[in-house]
Amino acid sequence: MPASALPHSPSGELFSAAPKARTRARTAGRRRGFGHLRRLPSRRYQASYLGPDGDRHIAPTTFQTKGDAEAWLSMQSAAITEGRWRPAPTAIAPRPRFDDYARAWLGRRELKPRTRVEYARLIEVLVTTFGHSRLDTITRDDVRTWHAAWGPERPTARAHTYALLRTILNTAVEEELLATNPCRIRGGGRPAGRSGMRPATVEEIGQIAASMPERYRLMVQLAAWCAIRFGELTELRRKDIDLRHGVIRVRRAVTWPNGQAHVGTPKSDAGIRDVSIPPHLLPDIRHHLDRFARKGSDGLVFPNTDGQHMHHGSLYKVYRPARAAAGRPDLRWHDLRHTGATLAAQAGATTRELMDRLGHSTSAMAMRYQHVADDRPAEIARRLSQMAEPSHGLGTP
Repeated sequence: MPASALPHSPSGELFSAAPKARTRARTAGRRRGFGHLRRLPSRRYQASYLGPDGDRHIAPTTFQTKGDAEAWLSMQSAAITEGRWRPAPTAIAPRPRFDDYARAWLGRRELKPRTRVEYARLIEVLVTTFGHSRLDTITRDDVRTWHAAWGPERPTARAHTYALLRTILNTAVEEELLATNPCRIRGGGRPAGRSGMRPATVEEIGQIAASMPERYRLMVQLAAWCAIRFGELTELRRKDIDLRHGVIRVRRAVTWPNGQAHVGTPKSDAGIRDVSIPPHLLPDIRHHLDRFARKGSDGLVFPNTDGQHMHHGSLYKVYRPARAAAGRPDLRWHDLRHTGATLAAQAGATTRELMDRLGHSTSAMAMRYQHVADDRPAEIARRLSQMAEPSHGLGTP
């Protein structure tokens, strides 16, 4: 083709026709002669086509693979060609209401009793807003308006409720009752960290323990030095404490769904663990087992005064004045576990070691404790100043 026949840009430059030809060559093989495919958020394929009646017809189901969807389109094309085609019924089953779906969702889940009770309570909170709405009518604006109405006063409750709503609607997406999940609030399911939580010092741990009734002093020590959860402590049995090897074997925990004690596995699979005992606690453990633990290998290590599992509310009756006596009225019982994690990090525990000691399945929380305990930046700065001293030949003359 002569240069004069080629198209020109407004500035007079020549455009080459070759790139356009190559583009046509690359895309020609991708064009679908019949029908249209769309990949859904569920990663399944939706197939549709324009029928002889001029309307778009969508497959009555979605497909696991692209090949299955293409096969369905080929059958529809053959039916049109051979004159066998008939439009499919257009009636679509109505989507369920949120309250019916959410309660059915809960019924299908395998959950620990305490988790089931908590989810049931949160679902009833959600039902007050979304209960009579069909799943497919809940919009992003609806979710954002509901989320904002909580205000900043109850960030943890809001985060937990939002996270459950998102999980329920994610299941609806997987079951193809929804195309997308309207829960799109970044960080909405993560409660804000408790700002200003200060771990107890070694001296404060000792003061709190000394101010507790004698039968519960070791509970404070194990919560702080071994980072064991309250429900795990109150279900400890004599057989779980191996003084010869200096190990506590955490295998169970007690929870209180509907006010009744329920013994089950720890919070997660990672919660089943062996926790090494700091040697300075071994004499206290022997003393406690001799005086306060129930008899026999299955005897509770920390029974209440009736010999049964101790309830969180009963503990706080003696823990509140003990922490106040130590000058730490702000220190929750669970903060003793945080203290133990921080102490372990200060002792040099790696991320993996912290995860194993705490019973965490992910590294995020362990790394958080390492960050709290990490004084390396200050140490690096101190050493840099040492380098600048005159004895190193770098100081000011």
